[in-house]
Amino acid sequence: MEPQLQNQQHFLIVTYPGQGHINPSRHLATKLVNSTGARVTLSTAFSAHRKMFTSHSSLDEEYHDGLIYYLPYSDGYDEGFKKDVHDHNQFMNESKVVGSRTLTGVINRLANDGRPVTCIIYTLLMSWVADVARNHGIPCALYWIQPATVLAVYYHYFHGYKDTITSQANDPMAMVKLPCLPPLKIRDLPSFLTITNKDDPFYVVLNYFSDTFATLERGLVAGEKPKVWVNSFDELEADAIKSVEKEVDLMGIGPVLSSKEGGAGKKSKDLFNTDDDTYLKWLDTKHDKSVTYISFGSLSVMNKRQMEEISHALKETERSFLWVVRKDNREEIGTKLEELVSETDGLVVEWCNQLEVLRHPSVGCFVTHCGWNSTLETLACGVPAVGVPQWSDQGTNARLMEEWGIGVRAEVGEDGVMEGEELKRCLEAVMGDGERGEKIREMAEFWKERARAAVAEGGSSERNLRALVAGNGDEK
Repeated sequence: MEPQLQNQQHFLIVTYPGQGHINPSRHLATKLVNSTGARVTLSTAFSAHRKMFTSHSSLDEEYHDGLIYYLPYSDGYDEGFKKDVHDHNQFMNESKVVGSRTLTGVINRLANDGRPVTCIIYTLLMSWVADVARNHGIPCALYWIQPATVLAVYYHYFHGYKDTITSQANDPMAMVKLPCLPPLKIRDLPSFLTITNKDDPFYVVLNYFSDTFATLERGLVAGEKPKVWVNSFDELEADAIKSVEKEVDLMGIGPVLSSKEGGAGKKSKDLFNTDDDTYLKWLDTKHDKSVTYISFGSLSVMNKRQMEEISHALKETERSFLWVVRKDNREEIGTKLEELVSETDGLVVEWCNQLEVLRHPSVGCFVTHCGWNSTLETLACGVPAVGVPQWSDQGTNARLMEEWGIGVRAEVGEDGVMEGEELKRCLEAVMGDGERGEKIREMAEFWKERARAAVAEGGSSERNLRALVAGNGDEK
């Protein structure tokens, strides 16, 4: 039986149609329902909604998984954005226009069904959602799905430090000092801040972050300090939170991860086909902390040489490994993956439930691209990591990972490729019997417990979330 709707809060979470945005949005939706009893509807573009619910009889209709309601909007690209066909800047502009109109339809439909939205939460690249919320007089809040440190870096870039950063953009080892943050090298900053070539396809991405901060600042003009929900926790990023506290109220509510039971946490709704549970049964046969898990996320593409270098390292180390290689990234290496598996104690899968893997006792190291979801998951699960950042916030996340003492950053050549010998060195540092490996494993366990305490009853993130729900957003 559904809970009584009278006076019940109803959160509408609107997220960009990408795996790295949908996962933390689903996890937040689950947490809101389970911990506060609120009603939650998650809305993403038709293209992603259809992939999430392939077995649903009507792919474009509302879906309820017993916990969360899913109701899509149209961004004008209902068959999905195709990078080899569509222009990204045009896609973002059209998404804003079409999305604003169709999201209005979603809000009106929910109101007409007796389920009025009381707060709208939106993720990165979706600042236009705040305008839709204001037009309806509905409070709204930004859900920042990168670390608070990255938000602070962007904030300072747009408030007086642009020239400091761009003047050194071509020197990856140059040092930058930003208020209240530890010294950072240019390579540690979000990659979009150091793109100076206007012909670079990612040059325009910085405009979307600029829009995000301009949206937040409209709250300041109105005399209200905007509250931002951030998927981190106070103890982990105290300096970053402090660095912008006069202008932005960063509220750490993380780690926001899936629960082990119930609703959205029970069955994955990924945009990729997940292999069956064979990999979990395979992990069951391995000794504790003996397996190297390798995954570079949902967007990163490895070239042939990088895959060969990783294969070389895996053969040489003779450690058990579980390697995620998406279907769209297998043409580069073809049958060599089969040869690798036949010659080693390893398993290659197309996709998997990453949290289940990281929670498995046999996993002793995570070789990761350092997307924030992956970084936060490995920290919360107490698994040491080898970071191989490529773009966006990943360099910052790798720097933070080293600062927290939970892993090492692999060095790459000028071509961006990590050589096999370098991966071997990093794996030995993390998984070996030496003093450094012991210290890394000790710190991984330390932060695992700190993360657990933050989301436990009375913890900082649990308190922050309850305060945010009680305040029901920040902007109108």
